Amino acid sequence: MSLKEKIYSSAAGFTKLELLARQVVEGYISGIHKSPFHGFSAEFAEHKIYNNGESTKHIDWKLFAKTDKLYTKRYEEETNLRCHFIMDNSASMHYPEVKKFSADSLNKIGFSVLSIASIMQILKRQRDAVGLSIYSDEFEFYAPEKGSDRHQHMLLDALNKSLEKKTDHKATKTYTFLHQIAEKLKRRSLVFLFTDMFQADTEEAALFEALRHLKYNRHEVVLFHVMDKKREFDFDFENIPKRFTDVETGAEIDLYSENIRESYQKAVQKYVADLKLECAKYKINYVEADINKNFDKILTTYFIERQKFA
Repeated sequence: MSLKEKIYSSAAGFTKLELLARQVVEGYISGIHKSPFHGFSAEFAEHKIYNNGESTKHIDWKLFAKTDKLYTKRYEEETNLRCHFIMDNSASMHYPEVKKFSADSLNKIGFSVLSIASIMQILKRQRDAVGLSIYSDEFEFYAPEKGSDRHQHMLLDALNKSLEKKTDHKATKTYTFLHQIAEKLKRRSLVFLFTDMFQADTEEAALFEALRHLKYNRHEVVLFHVMDKKREFDFDFENIPKRFTDVETGAEIDLYSENIRESYQKAVQKYVADLKLECAKYKINYVEADINKNFDKILTTYFIERQKFA
């Protein structure tokens, strides 16, 4: 059985979320074994590129022999950081419907949960502090950044509970909760927001004002735009009469997908382009997170942001 098949088979129901997240991370690490990030030892936390003028004391000469590039070891006490995850748990995040969770059968909330749990595994190995906020139409969960095993188990439990299906059609005002979270984060942190960005057009300005609030204390903010790209962006549905339901409002419409596919795609492309421009304007890292892909992009983003954060 391949590693990928093992991950798929052990993901069912997320009954062992921590184990699954560990497998995702180990699979990723083994895939980049030539990278300077390949090892997690008790001796040091990670490598960074050597800059001219720095002390040569911590240069990893063994890695230089393999890569012909200079990297220095960064030790635990130098690299401990604070990371806060924010997860949108609104009704739209529970699309598409999943009867039994597995790594090859994920909806947006399942993908977000497993992504966060996987990054938490890396943070745990590097003894970093992690916090979590979950919101829907209400502020469901908040925990400040801590590094203990007990704390991480509590966060994993909260993530697992978020997988319960949402049946309500209440509006989610993301910006309200982002302002509240920004007030709680007193010390500089890496902030990862997982959301499908479903909100009314009239709320877009308020949302980016809230995201800008998160930047006030010099937090590094990454927006993971969680999507089912095949359906939500490409509008890839069989061309038969279908009833489409807005999972946020409950509104319904009957139509043939082919009749509106082209105009729908143009509208979505413009929306995403505008979203990227707004993120660039406020120096927020925008990352497309397609639930039909693997987790490599998510984990790679973490490593890049960690280096930038230092």
